[in-house]
Amino acid sequence: MTLRLLRAWFVAGLAMAAIAADAQAGEYHVYSCRTPSGESAPADGWSPSEAGPASYALDTCGQQGGALVAALGQASRTANTDIATWAFEAPAGESIAHATLWRAGDADGGAVVDAAYELWFSGPDNPSSPTPTYAFAQCESGLGCPVGVGDATQPLSPENEVVEPAANLGDNLYFDASCVGKSGFSCKQGEHDANGYAAVVSVYAADIVLEQSAGPTASNVSGELASAPVVQGSSDVAFSAADPGSGVYEAVFSVDGQVVQSTVVDDNGGRCRNVGQTTDGLAAFLYVHPCAASVSADVPFDTTRVSNGPHHLIVSVIDAAGNAATVLDRQITVANPGVPGPANGTNASAQAKLSASWKGTSRERITRGYGSSEWVDGRLTGPGGVPISGAVIEVVATPAYSDAKPVTMASPRTEANGRFSMRVAPGLSSGTLLFVYRSRLGDAEPAATRTLTLQVRAGISLSIVPRTASVGRSIFFRGRLLGGPIPAGGKQLVLEARSPGSPWIEFDVIRTDGRGRYRARYRFRFPGPADYQFRVRSEPEADYPFAAGASNIVGVYER
Repeated sequence: MTLRLLRAWFVAGLAMAAIAADAQAGEYHVYSCRTPSGESAPADGWSPSEAGPASYALDTCGQQGGALVAALGQASRTANTDIATWAFEAPAGESIAHATLWRAGDADGGAVVDAAYELWFSGPDNPSSPTPTYAFAQCESGLGCPVGVGDATQPLSPENEVVEPAANLGDNLYFDASCVGKSGFSCKQGEHDANGYAAVVSVYAADIVLEQSAGPTASNVSGELASAPVVQGSSDVAFSAADPGSGVYEAVFSVDGQVVQSTVVDDNGGRCRNVGQTTDGLAAFLYVHPCAASVSADVPFDTTRVSNGPHHLIVSVIDAAGNAATVLDRQITVANPGVPGPANGTNASAQAKLSASWKGTSRERITRGYGSSEWVDGRLTGPGGVPISGAVIEVVATPAYSDAKPVTMASPRTEANGRFSMRVAPGLSSGTLLFVYRSRLGDAEPAATRTLTLQVRAGISLSIVPRTASVGRSIFFRGRLLGGPIPAGGKQLVLEARSPGSPWIEFDVIRTDGRGRYRARYRFRFPGPADYQFRVRSEPEADYPFAAGASNIVGVYER
């Protein structure tokens, strides 16, 4: 794409600043340990901690019937000191909007005066001893939890389901197995479950919904969809995007208000994959940062998904949470060959007559200096001279150098009288303009065409220092060949001099670098006084799309 754009005679520019969508905070699911269908999942975002002897925070999610386990074995236990914990932390800039866990556990170690084994869930804080402010779904030995909670044989049974209360939502979620009571007191010893645990809680699965308020940004937009007014087949849009949270997920193409294509921009090694299984329409992933934080993408769009004719296209980039930023918002015309399209204009006709000429003249060919602009005037009529209004006139430019590729320019539309005007911007090279009218958008064969030719003289800048010299002294030339593309290896230039009013005399031949820049030196051999004029001239070459041209004239006085 870059090479083609560099060698193109004209590409319609599109300056697009990074735009962040003004939308509500987005949300996405993260599955931990198991998906709702029972498939194994990682425990991304969870971290363990253990305090005291025989305290265990284990990750067995990859095993058959596995879970995140917090447990205390048989040992001397101190209240509010010995604890095993699993903690989930929302990524920076995000928060937990909803959480459902499937768990089972017990506190079979029992209770004594002022100390007991307990398991609990908490959020958004986790004190060493459960409090009504933070804790929920508690199970304390001897207090309403004589036989534990849940069914360890059926990990995803309704009996195991726990929903985090709204009051406990925030940045963090915890679950613990602990010895609690009055500080300094010890829990009972000698009692435990079949696995030797005095207290244990196993979380077999977690479905956590994360909320992200800041959305993605998009910039550096280019590609055919960004510039070509008429598109067909697979047409691309290239852009850069970044997201501060869940990452850049999809490019979404909406045509006339309907989503017609969604494409994952970068699957991030398989992490940025929506595993689904939700009932609220949100995307679900196995990682808290599922998608890449920044991407450079070139996404093709299948234009055959929509009918031929004019359409309103919006391309958005969304993050994993569904926050969006606009990449493109523009009118396009789809013209796929072989697909019957709508009539191209009022009074559209396959017997149309298309005229076009350079403004102010009826000629098909003109020559102009580098940097000036021109206008083209034209008219489209049907049989009997009836004007065809509202018609799209396709314009294809072909630069005048070897192997140049045609470039589609902005398409003018005819007015009520069938006339149209088009400005040919300055800075263009020599070449041809082909004007095409199709009676139906998407027709393979045009109904009428017209070709104009533009010759542009090469533009060259020149400066000379010093402007006063003497015999044996040198002056130095520098400047630049203004038009491009510059041939590989540079472009040959001719240095010329004269006395004012005399013919130009060639005295040196030089070559530019790949960017069109040049330098040269001339040493005076004969004594003055004399006045001289200098210029630099470019002659036509097959791989340089400009006619012969000369630089500005610079005077030098020799003493």
